[in-house]
Amino acid sequence: MSINQIYQTPHLTTASVAPLHLLEQQLLNKEKEIEDWFTAQWQLSPAPVYGSVDLRNSGFKLAPIDMNLFPAGFNNLNPEFFPLSIEAARLAILQQQPQAKKLVLIPENHTRNLHYWDNIKTLLHILTTAGFTVRLGSLLTELTTITLTTGEIFKLIPVTRQQNKIAVNEFVPDIILLNNDLSTGIPDILQNLQQPLVPPAELGWSQRLKSGHFQYYADVSDTFAKLINIDPWFISPLFLHCGEIDFMQRAGEDCLIHHTTQLLADIQKKYDEYQITCKPFVIIKADAGTYGMAVMTVRDAKEIASLNRRERTRMSKSKSGQPVHRVIVQEGVYTFETWSATNAVAEPVVYLWGQRVVGGFYRVHKERGIDENLNTPGMQFEPLAFVKTCHQPDKQAHPEACQNRFYAYGVIARLSMLAAARELLEQHKP
Repeated sequence: MSINQIYQTPHLTTASVAPLHLLEQQLLNKEKEIEDWFTAQWQLSPAPVYGSVDLRNSGFKLAPIDMNLFPAGFNNLNPEFFPLSIEAARLAILQQQPQAKKLVLIPENHTRNLHYWDNIKTLLHILTTAGFTVRLGSLLTELTTITLTTGEIFKLIPVTRQQNKIAVNEFVPDIILLNNDLSTGIPDILQNLQQPLVPPAELGWSQRLKSGHFQYYADVSDTFAKLINIDPWFISPLFLHCGEIDFMQRAGEDCLIHHTTQLLADIQKKYDEYQITCKPFVIIKADAGTYGMAVMTVRDAKEIASLNRRERTRMSKSKSGQPVHRVIVQEGVYTFETWSATNAVAEPVVYLWGQRVVGGFYRVHKERGIDENLNTPGMQFEPLAFVKTCHQPDKQAHPEACQNRFYAYGVIARLSMLAAARELLEQHKP
């Protein structure tokens, strides 16, 4: 049985794969230079403790479309490859706090999404198996119980503060791991702590912007593209951003139409340069936040002026009902990958602990199109096993071979993580 039969990859259903094959082949040819470059970059900008990267593969372009520093979804990873996560988690946390033995994990406040709590259960397994003593600590003010689909019960005990340290009952951790993206702001109890808080609260969605991340990513990808002699556009989405948006009052609409028109024209120029016959599109989404909320596909700027009230309402709020005041207008990257079992559209999501790729999954959606957001109700997940941690491609095999395709995913995901590392470094400049 071949490795591609053991570890299934979606099919690329497009004729426009030649540029991607050139990119993947160049990644294979330059493997040593790439790995040496990453090693040097991590010394300059140490990676955040963990993260996940949403990718899109159009056959002519392989690029990140989102990067989350407070990732959920660990329950969707391939359990057979948990040893990778366990060792990488141990190294990533000890890099943050070399003497750490006791850890508090702070989850999201929402209590109804049982899939999220399966993610927490998996995280607890990874962390405890990595050798840490772990407690769940809640930002809710009252004791809450969660019953998982398995019948297992979690008790969410509110964290308390003792001077400049937090605790769960009498348990005082050496380090605090946030799995809460702090969309509604940084609570007082987490401010000015003596214990390391990772990722830093300042990188939560109440302060971090996607447009900021993708500017760092553009800088990283430009440097990387020079290293391996490619057009950085093959690995980086074009983008613009608008501030002071109010979808309900139609404030900022002229800016949005102008930027969308400009970006569609810029994409068309790149398509013309590489003889790509697809129609350009952009994704307009909240400049902060997760869970695929406040996202829409636009193929013509005229669509913006004709949004109905329901569409404007959907774009006006993100997670936890937070109002959307800023949006990023991002180049739409087609996904021409389909999951063979259902012929559904698919996109890879890659997970990292620190600088190490540990796996991921394909987000699969039977009811969404190749130019639409797949992070919506009805999506399914297919675990993706990264062979040999994605760092050892097979140069004798075809670029589309599973091991090589996963290596390409891992390289792009690490570029996004490196961009986040530079964000982190900027946040903590003296």
